[in-house]
Amino acid sequence: MTSNSQGSKLLQGAFILSAAAIFSKLIGTLQKIPLQNLGGDAAFGIYNTVYPLYTILVTVAMLGLPAAISRFVAEASAAQDAQKGRRVLLLSAGITAASGLLLGILVYAGAPLIAGWVGSSHIVPALRSSAWGLAVVPLMAALRGYFQGLHNMMPTAVSQVVEQSVRVAVMIALLLYLTGAGADAAGIAAGAMLGPAGGGIAGLGVMLLYWRSHRRGLPDRLPQAPLKNRTASAVRSAKQGVPARELLAYGLPVMLGALAVPLIGLVDVFTVPRLLTGSSSETAAMAQFGIYNRGLPLVQIVTMLATSLSVVFIPALAEAKYQRDEALIRTRITLSLRWFWLLGLAASVGLAVLAEPVNTALYGDAAGSGAMTWLAFTAAGGTVSIISAALLQGLGAVRAPALTLLAAAALKAALNLLLVPQQGITGAAIAGVAAHLFAAALNVLLLYRQGHLRLRAADVLLKPAALLAGLGLAAAAVSHGAARAADAAGFGGGRTAALAQSLLGVLAGCAVFALGAVALRLLSESELRQLPGFGPRLADKLKKLRLFP
Repeated sequence: MTSNSQGSKLLQGAFILSAAAIFSKLIGTLQKIPLQNLGGDAAFGIYNTVYPLYTILVTVAMLGLPAAISRFVAEASAAQDAQKGRRVLLLSAGITAASGLLLGILVYAGAPLIAGWVGSSHIVPALRSSAWGLAVVPLMAALRGYFQGLHNMMPTAVSQVVEQSVRVAVMIALLLYLTGAGADAAGIAAGAMLGPAGGGIAGLGVMLLYWRSHRRGLPDRLPQAPLKNRTASAVRSAKQGVPARELLAYGLPVMLGALAVPLIGLVDVFTVPRLLTGSSSETAAMAQFGIYNRGLPLVQIVTMLATSLSVVFIPALAEAKYQRDEALIRTRITLSLRWFWLLGLAASVGLAVLAEPVNTALYGDAAGSGAMTWLAFTAAGGTVSIISAALLQGLGAVRAPALTLLAAAALKAALNLLLVPQQGITGAAIAGVAAHLFAAALNVLLLYRQGHLRLRAADVLLKPAALLAGLGLAAAAVSHGAARAADAAGFGGGRTAALAQSLLGVLAGCAVFALGAVALRLLSESELRQLPGFGPRLADKLKKLRLFP
């Protein structure tokens, strides 16, 4: 396969995954709104205490093997060795399935002990509900890693959408039943935590269907090279496969690196409720923790997009490194970091400016809007941290992101202890911004010192500052104008007016961002033409408007 066709396939895969990630995360965001609206801030706080624990446990259960599968399958594909790729999948699937089942049993049995560590007995039922998801999700992730290694992103995208849709359907059905039955906050949160298990079963079913179809056509799609054309080392590799210790040696550091956002969230779980309980009751502390978490679903839309796209860069950079194409490596790293930094900043500024109307529209009141404003800026650091970790992993530096993450989590814990007693949930949000930016800075510095990164100050600081100033002013002005119009019409101050303010502000900010990016040459014509589907047509239209030279 030529480099052009490989690049086109990677771009198409990135587009498919980004669309699926946005849609899936929007569904995931919607599930939290009725949980807070119907269950209240206390149930929302319990859910947001257990869910980061569940995310961490799922990551641990997977042992980083989906990324390892992606890498080794990509190498097998480049060497035209179909059987090696299949052996990698089967071995890894067995390990992840056993790991997930074992960890699920331990969580179910040890729920009271974990609740004691957190400092809240209210989370025990939700912890036990989360154990069911651990038994199925890791196996689904292993199958996703196999297809990603073949640069076939469609199975992952479809399974993501199905998983999230079923997860939300299960959660909302149980939410309606439990609230109608008069369940307490702990019971409502426990019902919500059964959603991941339902979604995981549905997502696994989709991946098994794709695997069945793929296995039938495997010899035609990925032919094995003739024995006489393969080196002696390749023949030995084909006979021996990839040992489990080699998969784990690559996967375990990747697992630590994948704990980026969840690990920092876990620090909040074990510190913020305890620190808040010092000045209030356990129930009130959980309600405050729920208010603190109101902004997280919106931030996670951005970071989930980065996480979904990061799986594209690992096999892509592994192949570029295998081919020793330093120019291609530098181009992909520089362009990806520059654009994810810009997108993360744009999302941060937009949410910060619109925090109060967004909070009111989604959750019914403006409680915690100050904390949400600060929390918005975790999108910038979190996005760059995730994508830079994936770039380092693709280059084989799998341990470095894990170490930077541990350092960032330590910083988050220290700042929580310092700021939360004084400033409450706002202090926790400020600590999160600092921790994510710290992790991102360490990863980017490592890429720069390795010689794989070339960034200009104008592209990273000066031009983005001008663009983001315009975005923020446009969003604020339009939102304020919408509020004045709603007041004049007699329906200001409600959720409908706040929703109109939010949507109009977002549209204004997006329009300014798109036009400003082109006007400031942050997006070149050649980069726009690389986007599949609408890219070439949009480039032609912008060129007719003389926005491109």
